[in-house]
Amino acid sequence: MSQVNAIGLNSAKSEDIVTSLNTLLSSYQIQYMNARGFHWNIKGRNFFELHVKFEEIYNLLLLKVDEIAERILTLDGAPLHAFSDYLKISEIKEAKNISDGVAAVENLLAGYSTLIKMQRDILVQAGDAGDEGTASLMGDYITEQEKLVWMLKAYLN
Repeated sequence: MSQVNAIGLNSAKSEDIVTSLNTLLSSYQIQYMNARGFHWNIKGRNFFELHVKFEEIYNLLLLKVDEIAERILTLDGAPLHAFSDYLKISEIKEAKNISDGVAAVENLLAGYSTLIKMQRDILVQAGDAGDEGTASLMGDYITEQEKLVWMLKAYLN
């Protein structure tokens, strides 16, 4: 008989989801810092609109960082909290010295594409584990970010 955690999910499957969520958390933290850096360093003709948009994006990312960490705790896991850990396991790389608007938007677009793929994988993993809470969270993120990807692509075209 398998062991279940306090919320009635298989403990082993929950541990696997926690591992995936910690990788997602790490990737979100890097995406957040990239967006924050773009907000601080953007220059050029589209400064005003991009400065505001990047702030909107990093605020949305920060909310999700907290939600993911709390989901990890709900599953009896421990969220990573050292930036050195984030850098090791993130599927998104740091963006340094970017002040050009097109390059910044391209970077964010690539990061969101990575996050969406990761979230789809976790959605399947959560579904297989009967983890409606994680599945719902991932579904909400995917829906929101698919629209943002469309908008970022439209900006570039």
